[in-house]
Amino acid sequence: MPSNKSVSDAPIVQFTNCRILRSHQLQREDLWVREGKILNPEKLFFDEKGSADIQVDCKDSIIAPGFIDVQINGGFGVDFSLATDDFKSGIDLVSQKILSHGVTSFCPTLVTSPPSVYHQVLPQISIRNGGAHGAGILGAHLEGPFISKEKKGAHPEHCLRTFETGAFQDLLATYGSLDCVRIVTLAPEMKRSSEVIRELTKRGICVSLGHSVANLSQAEEAVQHGATFITHLFNAMLPFHHRDPGIVGLLTSDKIPAGRRVFYGMISDGIHTNPAALRIAHRAHPKGLVLVTDAIAGMGLAPGRHTLGQQVVEIDGLNTYIAGTKTLSGSVATMDTCVRHFQEATGCSVETALEAASLHPAQLLGIEHKKGTLNYDSDADFLMLNDGLYVQATYIAGEEVWRQDALGM
Repeated sequence: MPSNKSVSDAPIVQFTNCRILRSHQLQREDLWVREGKILNPEKLFFDEKGSADIQVDCKDSIIAPGFIDVQINGGFGVDFSLATDDFKSGIDLVSQKILSHGVTSFCPTLVTSPPSVYHQVLPQISIRNGGAHGAGILGAHLEGPFISKEKKGAHPEHCLRTFETGAFQDLLATYGSLDCVRIVTLAPEMKRSSEVIRELTKRGICVSLGHSVANLSQAEEAVQHGATFITHLFNAMLPFHHRDPGIVGLLTSDKIPAGRRVFYGMISDGIHTNPAALRIAHRAHPKGLVLVTDAIAGMGLAPGRHTLGQQVVEIDGLNTYIAGTKTLSGSVATMDTCVRHFQEATGCSVETALEAASLHPAQLLGIEHKKGTLNYDSDADFLMLNDGLYVQATYIAGEEVWRQDALGM
């Protein structure tokens, strides 16, 4: 066998007998990995005269990029909006447990909270790569407190805030720091929101519109100032109206700046959005759809009472309500469940369903050169799935970090 030593001593792994999601198509070819990156086999053969050190038979599995969850409030008894002494061990637990659901990186999400919670929790969230310890952390998603009282949903009203004269300074004082923040959800109809959107965008932070009573022109203005995302489309916003479609109208707006794409999150759990609404959104703007779980601490736990930040929530089957009300409060669906439901509800292709949980969130965050695809030189974060889109194994940086045991397959 020709030697691989000319370029690197690291072993080359060849995944065979698989269908790889690449360039929007499932392609029957092998996947080559070295040092956590996906290799171009042509360069390997012709430039390095290299070959595989290890071969893995994928038994006709689908290989897809790892899922990226940009809105997850917690899970498995851990609530990211609660300031606790063992917050770090909580985030570690969630990042470990979501590997089995195909999530290889995520944005821990905090719902509307008092400033003291942000000041305690945010310094404990650090951006880090994934691995055997768990999914990678891409930065925090701060959902609130600069949102509409009328569309607060499960957010505690007494913690909501508005922008005063020094709008961006208000935001900084509330959060304490933006060092690890990746996404901020705010209501664009609030006074002075435009300057806040501009400042956040300048710092590379994604601005999302949500929990809002904005009309379409206010939403369009926010996008012109730099907003690129809509938080859980249809939920906690004005319903679509033919004369003023509100934030929903951004999906087909002709006022989006050239070269800009607006993305929108959808909780595809069969509860938050009727399948017909899911189909309408998907058909109107398929390339912008980003699947999110919006999962709360109760994900992975038995029905009963759990927390979501400052509130108590009740889980009844797949429904989660603010205790004593019928106000929906996050979900207990896992990302792989959302992918399967989305594919079933819309009748879309397997490729489309998988890209809504991988490529699209990576594009939203501007990391598609590293994550969300299986292109050459990108990070080898990928999943093996069966034809029913059930996860069989999860890999981060080319290393297996979770596998379904033989009995469960």
